[in-house]
Amino acid sequence: MVARSSAVATLLRLRTWARPHRRAIVVMLASATGAMLAQAVVPIVVGHVVDGPIRHHDPAGLWALSGLALLLGVTEATLFFARRRAMAVAALGVETDLRRDLFAHVQRLPVAFHDQWPSGQLLSRLTTDLSTLRRFIGLAAVFLLASTLTIVVVLGLLINIQLWLGLVVLVSMVPLLIGTRRFELRYSENARRAQDLTGDLATSVEESALGIRVIKSFGRRAHMLDRFRGDARRLQAAELTKIRTLGLFWALLEGLPQVVLAIVTVGGVYATAHGQISIGQLVAFLALYLQLVWPIIMLGWLLALTQEAASACRRIFEVLDTKPTILDPERPVPAERGTTLVFEDVHFRYEDGAEEVLRGVDLEVRAGETMALVGAVGSGKTTITALVPRLYDVTGGRLLIGGVDVRDLRLDQLRHAVTTAFEDATLFSASVHENLTLGRAGITDADVHEAIDVAQAGFVYDLPFGLETRIGEQGLSLSGGQRQRLALARAVLGRPRVLVLDDPLSALDIHTESQVEQALRRVLAGTTALVVAHRPSTVQLADRVALLADGRVAAVGTHRELLDTVPGYRQLLAQSSELEGVTR
Repeated sequence: MVARSSAVATLLRLRTWARPHRRAIVVMLASATGAMLAQAVVPIVVGHVVDGPIRHHDPAGLWALSGLALLLGVTEATLFFARRRAMAVAALGVETDLRRDLFAHVQRLPVAFHDQWPSGQLLSRLTTDLSTLRRFIGLAAVFLLASTLTIVVVLGLLINIQLWLGLVVLVSMVPLLIGTRRFELRYSENARRAQDLTGDLATSVEESALGIRVIKSFGRRAHMLDRFRGDARRLQAAELTKIRTLGLFWALLEGLPQVVLAIVTVGGVYATAHGQISIGQLVAFLALYLQLVWPIIMLGWLLALTQEAASACRRIFEVLDTKPTILDPERPVPAERGTTLVFEDVHFRYEDGAEEVLRGVDLEVRAGETMALVGAVGSGKTTITALVPRLYDVTGGRLLIGGVDVRDLRLDQLRHAVTTAFEDATLFSASVHENLTLGRAGITDADVHEAIDVAQAGFVYDLPFGLETRIGEQGLSLSGGQRQRLALARAVLGRPRVLVLDDPLSALDIHTESQVEQALRRVLAGTTALVVAHRPSTVQLADRVALLADGRVAAVGTHRELLDTVPGYRQLLAQSSELEGVTR
């Protein structure tokens, strides 16, 4: 039974998260099993009632057997109550711990991983798949064990009551085992496809929500709706395939026990008529068999949920098994010895890229100096800014801060020293203050107000609740310029030692840009800064300028030197000036 072994092996990987909750899991399993076994004993008591007090017309004998039946009923109810309480602790505990560790692992994975994975697939694993595992732990795992044990015990009791009738029931299990094996193989594939399509649908919804302004402005609502309908139809077809597979299995589970019931009823009557068993034993046999039918029927649902859980588990471990590639060094350097930023023959290629983006970059940014990066689209400017805080690692050469390779520094140490502001200003569904500080310790209110002043983001004081105003997902309640100013304020907060700015003023109007540039000059005076610049006004913030072309540094000098000596630099700035004039 390859599919079952694979599913069991996969689900057993959850034991790391189950171990802290093992006491609740043991209580849950023991109480569920005890309750079902108590229920299975009741038919034996009924048989003794028929063969005893009823057969001998002895009403007094009913009291003891009725009391025993009542005790079994109370025991069953108590154990089911205990199971539900333990289930809440165990299943929710495992789900919470696994969700925490999965989210933490996703945060540790490099940016290259997130470049390749649709966010909807990650979202479905953190929500839908974890909920499936919770249902498995709280229901399927418990009742699979309890039902299996109940089936074994009841079969033993049936054989003990009447051998050949019990063997008939036992032989009828063979078609169920064969059908179960085929069902598991097919349903596992059906479940995985449906779960993957759920992730695709989540991605479609997320992209439509985040891009709603573009969709509306381009009048593409119908197009996006057609795409969504296509994803939804594919998911619907996958779910219907699951239902058909499960329906066929349920037909086997429902139909075969009824046929066997008819056979054992006729055989039991025959055996009673010939004195092989008593009427009470016949009643007990049939009642026990009827109690066996429900666990058998429930087996279909339990196995379906188990296969879905195994598929969900595989999807989750696809993420957890992905190893972070950007890690702390085994022997980190205690501290960087300065802020000079040096690129030594730096090469870089994206994982899915056919060619190198950077082809031997050599560049030095002196301590306290502001260096502007200028180049045509695709020259590698943004890639260089991503290498400084190790969002990606160089694929050749070295990048040093204060004479130390950034790969020899602890990540928290490096990213405490280096602060980055991207052209695409990312904000979170939180207050303005939370977006600016991002939980950093040691930030005072004075630091926050200074950063707001530098970024000319004083508009935040006029928001309904000031700095405590929640700005909504992605900050879409703000204009592009406001979002960019908040991102810039977050970058300069606390006066970082190394500042990396990826075209930080692209969304600002001329007046605001001028004010921000004046304030930035004060901040950059004592900071080593690398600034991607597309506008001549931004270039003039820098002490020196590096011109990038085809993944290499083509020229380095002051703005005036490059204007006088490098025709390509003059042409690039002329084009930027013309474009700036048109857009404004």
